[in-house]
Amino acid sequence: MPLFFLIPLCTGLVTGYLFKKSSDEISYLAGVFAAISLILSLILAPWQIQLGLLILVLVTTNKLLQKNKYQQTEPRERQSRATD
Repeated sequence: MPLFFLIPLCTGLVTGYLFKKSSDEISYLAGVFAAISLILSLILAPWQIQLGLLILVLVTTNKLLQKNKYQQTEPRERQSRATD
């Protein structure tokens, strides 16, 4: 398994750290560079890692949608009970 994707990943993590610690204009450039590096590392990653990330995103999104649906239905039930 080629590990070329680790080069832009590590570069993106280092520049992301600099983005958080700095407040100059250069930090915005570092943030853009970090985002581009992370996207590039995802493109270069082997399919096993891409598949794992896809499954993680789908599971997390599904849990968040269920949580949001529960929070939306709860206030409606309280309002209908208050009007009765």
